[in-house]
Amino acid sequence: MFKKPAFFTSLFFFLMFTTATSQENMEKTKKIHENALTVDTHCDTPMALLGEDFDVGRKNKAPQSRVDFPRMKDGGLDAIFFAAFTSQRERTSENTEAAYKRAHEMIDSTYAVCKRYNNLAKVAINSNDAKRIEETGKRAIYIGMENGFPIGTDIKRVKEFYDRGVRYITLSHSSNNDICDSSTDKGGPEHNGLSQFGEKVVKEMNKLGMMIDVSHISDKAFYDVIEQSKVPVIASHSSVRSIAHHPRNMTDDMIKALAKNGGVIQICLLDDYIKDPDTTTIRYQKAKEIRKIFNTTYNTMNKTEQDEVRKQWRELGEKYPKKLPTVADCVDHIDYVKNLVGIDYVGIGSDFDGGGGLADCQDVSQMPNITAEMIKRGYTEEEIQKVWGGNFFRVFAEVEKHAN
Repeated sequence: MFKKPAFFTSLFFFLMFTTATSQENMEKTKKIHENALTVDTHCDTPMALLGEDFDVGRKNKAPQSRVDFPRMKDGGLDAIFFAAFTSQRERTSENTEAAYKRAHEMIDSTYAVCKRYNNLAKVAINSNDAKRIEETGKRAIYIGMENGFPIGTDIKRVKEFYDRGVRYITLSHSSNNDICDSSTDKGGPEHNGLSQFGEKVVKEMNKLGMMIDVSHISDKAFYDVIEQSKVPVIASHSSVRSIAHHPRNMTDDMIKALAKNGGVIQICLLDDYIKDPDTTTIRYQKAKEIRKIFNTTYNTMNKTEQDEVRKQWRELGEKYPKKLPTVADCVDHIDYVKNLVGIDYVGIGSDFDGGGGLADCQDVSQMPNITAEMIKRGYTEEEIQKVWGGNFFRVFAEVEKHAN
């Protein structure tokens, strides 16, 4: 009778053990991910809602599209913030009004698709809506506003957008506006942080119970907000500057100040904010050119021109494939914040459909991979639940509580 060599016997049991362990880990990941109330605090999908070539109610494919209602369900993502993004342009009354109109169009479109697919998703307003909507089997769609530019210098518009369901405003974007300085304005600071009008915006947002989003704003503006705000603030899609050195990311001192404030940094899945980019590639230069259009002239284009820009963005990855950072690289940022200030001050804000995406987390359907990596590193279920939503909803509820 043939007797298997000891090596093959050992290999057989090793493979059996590995397969069993892998299956056990998958089941553990699934269980913990399903038990968590999960939220992604920033995506730019509303830009695509205004085009005729995108249907958020059917399953699309990455990298052309990273967020839709069916893939949210597949990935166990319970809630997400659709950001009404407007690019920063010269601060003329005409440009401000165009941005104001554009923001309302994106908000209208968000309500419209949730009404059209009311069996799949529902617009959420309050911090407790996510849990309530999740229990019905639907996705909770919150609304944020990326860039305070549409407000102009009209303080009444803050409440107007709040009344429309906007629950955070990213105070600025890639350039300075009337509220504050940006972290990336090529001309440097204009207000030396928050403007006098910006201080009024912070007070009004505190009063209404609207979260202040410090992603994109300058370091000085961040510290001004921390000093001025009476409630915790959020960074809806920022990462750690000590790891990836982009000025939009947060320094150790900023993260410490944010934690002392009781706020939360939502780690962004955009490659340049996870790892320092190779700026010598053709892809990097092409992406830079297209982002410049999004950040400057996009909102002034007609629909055909906008569709063409979005097409160029989608085709970029096909023509110039890039080696993306991984989920492990992303969790390095979560680890860093946990070790620096504790587990209570970190979450996830993907920036999907605005540049976000990792090699092994291409869209919302693959978000359990982040959970699996945290389990691999020894995170407890309680810690994972905090990262996936517990920390953020704590801040959200506290902001609501102090409204008057």
